[in-house]
Amino acid sequence: MGCSMTNNSITRRELTEYLNQLLAIDAYKDCCPNGLQVEGCFDIRCLVTGVTACEDLLMEAIRLKADAVLVHHGYFWKYDTVVVTGILRRRLNCLLKHNISLLTYHLPLDIHPVYGNNVQLAERLSISHRAFIPSPSIPNGLLCSGILEPALSGVELFHLLDKTLNRMPLHIKGKNEYIRKIAWCTGAAQDFISHVLEAGCDAYVTGEVSERTVHIAREGGIHFFSAGHHATERFGVQALGEHLADKFSIQHHFVDIDNPV
Repeated sequence: MGCSMTNNSITRRELTEYLNQLLAIDAYKDCCPNGLQVEGCFDIRCLVTGVTACEDLLMEAIRLKADAVLVHHGYFWKYDTVVVTGILRRRLNCLLKHNISLLTYHLPLDIHPVYGNNVQLAERLSISHRAFIPSPSIPNGLLCSGILEPALSGVELFHLLDKTLNRMPLHIKGKNEYIRKIAWCTGAAQDFISHVLEAGCDAYVTGEVSERTVHIAREGGIHFFSAGHHATERFGVQALGEHLADKFSIQHHFVDIDNPV
């Protein structure tokens, strides 16, 4: 039921193998399986991308007659139950009933140097001279630093994030008026703030915030921006979907299911 008719297609296996290699999934120890999570129809002509494989996204994929859904947040996380009931049952039923494949890429999509969430956000914020902040406790390449060109005040960066992400961030003000050296990591990376302080950055941008993070930011004198887990991770999967549509001449629809977190 999910297989729409177009002139161009790629097989499910070809698409999965291409993505697995492009995103180098074997290089990461992740808390969920990366790659094909649910098997759908053989040929893929229409691809829907989104941040999370929630029921609303799946219903929109069904409406668009998608053959596959590609997301950053899929299923079967490390601490999830293995019992298929309730919400997970309904989600899986949507995919299986309509013969739609589900492909998910978590850390590999965060870190990818072209289509990754981090690099896509950096391009929109005009961050240059990018580098990684190394730590034995953080996957290599996940926490980044760079230079804002030009330097911005805390208020100016607040407004830039608001405009770029269409979401007003939480801003904990730092001691320096202007921000030049900036660190960032999309998603739920608020606890990396101690590494950011050690790196001597003026500001840290991430998705979520915890109660303790506010105190660390204030006492460390750093500008801290919680710009939204969903909002900061929209751009990677969208860019990846556009790349696939261009490379394989298939249909692509990015569907943004609003999430205030």
